[in-house]
Amino acid sequence: MPKVSSKHPFRIGKSRTGLGLFATEPIKKGARVVEYTGHKIGNKRAEWIEDNTDNRYVFELNDKWSIDGSPRWNLARYVNHSCRPNVEAYQYAMKIYYRARWNIKPGEEILVSYGQDYFDSFIKPVGCKCNTCTNRRKREREAARKKAARKRAAKKKNGKH
Repeated sequence: MPKVSSKHPFRIGKSRTGLGLFATEPIKKGARVVEYTGHKIGNKRAEWIEDNTDNRYVFELNDKWSIDGSPRWNLARYVNHSCRPNVEAYQYAMKIYYRARWNIKPGEEILVSYGQDYFDSFIKPVGCKCNTCTNRRKREREAARKKAARKRAAKKKNGKH
């Protein structure tokens, strides 16, 4: 598997949901994009952080350890959620990496699925803002408008006001 480039193939930039990580050069399918770095902490501490702070950057390694990815030097913290992600997380030797699920073009935002637990707790209550969900809601609204217009037209045609 290709290693992380010493020259990062991405930049931090403005995203639909705040700041995001964007490819600056082509990234091949299967390439390791970025390591999720931070302080290694025990899971009891991780639970306390999640329950008592606004820190949403804790990544569980196993039943004993987690990574607190909140430091700004953790570039992977800028990878936003998508319901159709172009990278996936994988663990190797007590480290977390994101690798490309398919070829990523320059300018594309690097996106990962945060997982069902995170989605249900933090994203679902406010509505997912990823392109997949935003476009689906847009199509659903448009279909509902067209259906309502057809109903109005049918009533008008039948002489019912």
